[in-house]
Amino acid sequence: METVFWISLFIIGYTYVGYGVVLYLFVRLKRLLCSRRRAQGQDVVAELPSCTVIVAAYNEASVIEEKIHNTLALQYPEGKLSYCFITDGSTDATPEFVRKFPEINLLHTDVRGGKISAVHRAMQYVATDVVVFTDANTWLNPTAILEICSHYADPRVGAVAGEKRVHAEAVADASAAGEGFYWKYESALKRWDSALHTVVGSAGELFSIRRTLYEPVPLDTVLDDFMISMRIAERGYRVVYEPNAYATEMASENVEEELKRKIRIAAGGIQSITRLKRALNPFADPMLAFQYISHRVLRWTVTPLLLVVVFVINAILHSRGVGMIYTLLFCGQMAFYLCALIGFLLERKALRVKALFVPYYFCVMNYAVIAGIIRYFRGGQSAIWERSSRKQ
Repeated sequence: METVFWISLFIIGYTYVGYGVVLYLFVRLKRLLCSRRRAQGQDVVAELPSCTVIVAAYNEASVIEEKIHNTLALQYPEGKLSYCFITDGSTDATPEFVRKFPEINLLHTDVRGGKISAVHRAMQYVATDVVVFTDANTWLNPTAILEICSHYADPRVGAVAGEKRVHAEAVADASAAGEGFYWKYESALKRWDSALHTVVGSAGELFSIRRTLYEPVPLDTVLDDFMISMRIAERGYRVVYEPNAYATEMASENVEEELKRKIRIAAGGIQSITRLKRALNPFADPMLAFQYISHRVLRWTVTPLLLVVVFVINAILHSRGVGMIYTLLFCGQMAFYLCALIGFLLERKALRVKALFVPYYFCVMNYAVIAGIIRYFRGGQSAIWERSSRKQ
């Protein structure tokens, strides 16, 4: 029992903290061993590839016009940037808003087939070198496309992921505070992943690929953005992270909305693991397998379950008086989960204490993984996306 406890505790620590430490040390070591050479005096603008921005929007009438203005304001050499909005299945005024802008190519059908179906259809019309995907409810910084496309001068780069930023008010609730903290940590891991070898997956808020590397994924794919970028990584290309290109979105309306989104992501994560077999093979690409398992697979499979295992075994060992270390660890766990419970209660009363929202969000996130695993194996997760309510 003690052996199981310590192994489980090690895996938990490695998943949430240890991998970040190891990754950081590897990156520092790589920078010491490999000096980077940067080309001087190159005309970056002349070398930028042609690019198409694709936005798949479903019933986004409340934000679509602002998204269009944000998109048209993106800086890029004249004549090299195209725009494509897909509004399949929308029953509100989203298509009508897009039609007001002749510079945008609108694709619309009354049939709603899901986001990936819409993207597949749009890719048939794309002829540019690079494709940038972004969500309808996110706002890009003006130089985002410039920052992203500058990486494609390197032929080893097959995809470039931007940074996701979650806007949180000064007085934030659990969903905003927790999600914001989570994405700051995720951004640090992605920077180090990219510096070491490759980013393991991209977020749909902002990512790009070489058009020639686009590989249609099955229409029942839940995490299409993740799968598209990982297929490119499996083929030996690098997925680069560019933090100076960022997409900002509002936090989920509340914890219930964030939980709904996380459960869907967790179910999609299990689906991805069953399909990305090459990424798991250390003989195919040892570094990719190391990063993928450490950063994604452990979080989406065993680690949330091990949190329960560690708590139960720790309670048993503490009750038996096996050793002071188990008593201290059990008290630490109780204190952490008590903070999460208090955070939950304060959230219900609309009281804001950010320090307590982080453990609460951590618990919600891991509960969502377990719920997502159950949903996936029950066959209850649809690939058709449902909009999560977000703060205005």
